[in-house]
This record gives sequence, C-alpha cells and structure tokens, in this order.
Amino acid sequence: MAPPNIALIKYWGKADVQRNHPAVGSLSVTLDGLHTETHLSASSSDQFILNGKPAPAMAARAFAFADAMYAACGEGPRPSMAIQTDNNFPTAAGLASSASGFAALTLALDAAFGWSLGADDLAQWACRGSGSAPRSLLGGFVRLDLAQDAERIALSPVASAQDWPLHLVVAVTSLAQKKTGSTEGMTRSRGTSPYYDQWLATHAADLDAAQHAIAARDFAALAEVTEHSCLKMHAVMFASRPPLIYWNAASVAAIDAVRQMQAEGLQACFTMDAGPQVKVLCTAECADTVADRLARVTGVDTVLRARVGVGARVLDVAVSG
Repeated sequence: MAPPNIALIKYWGKADVQRNHPAVGSLSVTLDGLHTETHLSASSSDQFILNGKPAPAMAARAFAFADAMYAACGEGPRPSMAIQTDNNFPTAAGLASSASGFAALTLALDAAFGWSLGADDLAQWACRGSGSAPRSLLGGFVRLDLAQDAERIALSPVASAQDWPLHLVVAVTSLAQKKTGSTEGMTRSRGTSPYYDQWLATHAADLDAAQHAIAARDFAALAEVTEHSCLKMHAVMFASRPPLIYWNAASVAAIDAVRQMQAEGLQACFTMDAGPQVKVLCTAECADTVADRLARVTGVDTVLRARVGVGARVLDVAVSG
C-alpha cells in the first residue's frame, strides 16, 4: 500500500526519458488517509484490474514495468500474474495516483518475488514507473534530486509527519481523467514553451527556500515559495504549444477562496498539479474552516482531507517466486 504525495516544489520536465529522471528536483508532502492498495496473485495469464474494472492502457504500462523489473531482479521468464489495484481517491485526475500506484507496485513486486531490494534500489525502480513515485516510499516531507553523477535519483527525508503535522485539504473540481497525461505534457513544454529554460534555471533556489522554511517551521515562507513554484509551472504549461490548461472555472474560484482566507489571517496556501484539483496546505487549527469554505465554492464536487503521513508499506505477500 502506498499513499499519494503532493509536490510543494514541483517538477515538470524530463532529464532522461529512458530512466524517467526528472529535469528538476522536487519537494513533497506524503499524505495520510488517501492510498493505493495493490495485490499480486498467481494467474494463468496476465490480468490487470483497476478500481474493479479492466484498464487496458494502464495494464500495458504496469506490465511493461513489471517485465523490466523482473528482467533485472528475477530469474528466468516472469510468471503470469494478476494485478489488482484500488485507489480510494480519483484516478488520473491530478491527484498523484500514478505516484502512489507505482510506489505500491514496486513494493508489491519486490515482496512477492522475495528480492529484498534496498531502499535506494526501490527508489530507482519506482522512478522508472513514475517520476513522482519515489517520494511516496517515504513519509513526511521528502526531497528528490538527481544524484551528482546524474545516473540515479537521490531521495532524502526533510522532516517527519510528527515534526510538522500539517493538513492538506483537496478541492476536487472534476472527476474526469485528464486529456493530456503528465509525460506527454512535459515533452510538449520542453519543446515549445519559451519559459522552460527559466523554469530550470530558477528551480534550485525554490527547493532550498522550501527546505529552509520546513526546518524553521515557517509557514509563511513555505506558503510563498509553494504558490510561486505552482504558478511558475503552470505558466510553463500555459505557454506551451498547444497550451496545456488543466484548470477549470472551479479551480480559479477555489484559489480565490484561498486568497480570501489568507486575507483573513488563516495559515493556508494552494498548489495544483497537472489536473484541475486545488490542494490547500494548512495548519491543523484552520483545517476545518478551510474544508468548509472550499466545499461551498461553486463547482467543487467534493472535498478530501488528509494529514502529513507515513510512506509506503507491504501489507502481505500474495505471490512467491
């Protein structure tokens, strides 16, 4: 089982498409209360079930990942298996379901076939599935960078859930799957957005500022750089050709609601990924108010709540190799 994570300092773009390495680092918060649960079982043929239904496109991606991981870590041909995955939050709608999904699948394959890979190797494999997935392996606040040799990613904890027990409130403004996936969108931005190079050049300073703010428990500083990173990323998207506009009217209305709450003195800030959902990081003291105000925004379908949580974990072993 693995939780999703929400990047406070975003990554957008690939440095190495084959390894799926991100072009810039990222800093995220792992969520409690939302999760992907993945079960593997022996089967006479490969099967993939997502939220109770066949999902051919995701099946191809999941089994390609399983084939690559088994070829590197296993012996002989990969046995056929059934993969059953369930999310307790909207899938492929900008809520990091690919991150939690591939983190869960990485741990499931390692446990099922008894490889006992180390934490660093698990992170490298999770990244092959989704550039955000390694962050879901750890709890609390997590930083992901390219290693100095640029051959591997470097994953490091920044603070635990207990160190700073913030809350996250999600305004779900659409349950539809996004039309343009993140990988496709990143490729488009890299090739066409005039802001892409500046995105790369200014990113390291945002990462350091966020890490310092977390160390100091300075919510105002973290809020400023979190929103700045989000808006910079979406500016890169907006200026891509054709433009990548993941927002909808309710997204804008929810951001306006956050701005009003900030003017009233609430400690809250917004961020958005490649999807229309608005995520609001806030202190525990104002979480109820934030959730209530977002629920009243026109166009918000539902409101999800989570706290800073722990990382992925193995629940049981369903297949032996």
